[in-house]
Amino acid sequence: MAVKRFVHCYRLTKTYKQDFGRFCNLFSTKSDIESRQQFQKWHNGGGIFHQSACIDSTVLIEVGAIVHSKAVLGANVCIGSGTVVGPAVTIGQSTNIGFNVALSNCIIGDSCIIHNGVCIGQDGFGFFVDEHGNMLKKPQLLNARIGNHVEIGANSCIDRGSWRDTVIGDHSKIDNLVQIGHNVAIGKSCMLCGQVGIAGSATIGDYVTLGGRVAVRDHVSIASKVRLAANSCVFKDITEPGDYGGFPAVPIHEWRRQVANQIRSSKKRTS
Repeated sequence: MAVKRFVHCYRLTKTYKQDFGRFCNLFSTKSDIESRQQFQKWHNGGGIFHQSACIDSTVLIEVGAIVHSKAVLGANVCIGSGTVVGPAVTIGQSTNIGFNVALSNCIIGDSCIIHNGVCIGQDGFGFFVDEHGNMLKKPQLLNARIGNHVEIGANSCIDRGSWRDTVIGDHSKIDNLVQIGHNVAIGKSCMLCGQVGIAGSATIGDYVTLGGRVAVRDHVSIASKVRLAANSCVFKDITEPGDYGGFPAVPIHEWRRQVANQIRSSKKRTS
């Protein structure tokens, strides 16, 4: 009896799949079929690529990765499984892209390392309120440009620009879980530690170090050779090189005096 039921269910399932397939085919246009046919299997790694993409023969595209139309991949690039390289994305030579990375509207330089789960080139967080009180999306139409020898840690996000490209300078290093908003410009050889958040249109000079969980307000500028202590928050422009800390960020010796005064005050209150 159980065997008969199994056979009956199997036949019903098979019939359903066939009917569902025929139903889906009714809505498949000729252009959809032709578009699917333009994707092929890459010879080195087994990933999928679009015929219009320009890919060097030395590139490795692992199984489960996909390279979309008009993308350009230089020599010795490695694309990890699950990664999506969007239309017209450019990746420079000897760059290593990890697993489950999403690249769109961006240009990646030479000899970069992009770790697992990174997203580059998605829309920034920009909205305005119309006369009826509705939230409307601001157009995000520009790109993100990543320099040469840049390393970006796992699950970090870099938004595309709206009025200027988002830029990461050469030799800069970005830790895990960092958020970089649209239109941000970061200079060369900067270091951004974990959970840093940089709001839109901020400008950061060269050789800047941001400690863990530093927050930078939108539209502020930070001069070159500035170092910010962990958990600092930048509300206004920093025009002079040096060390800063606190909430809001002030020169480091001033911040240390503030902390010392708070400790002395708290001891007096408890005594």
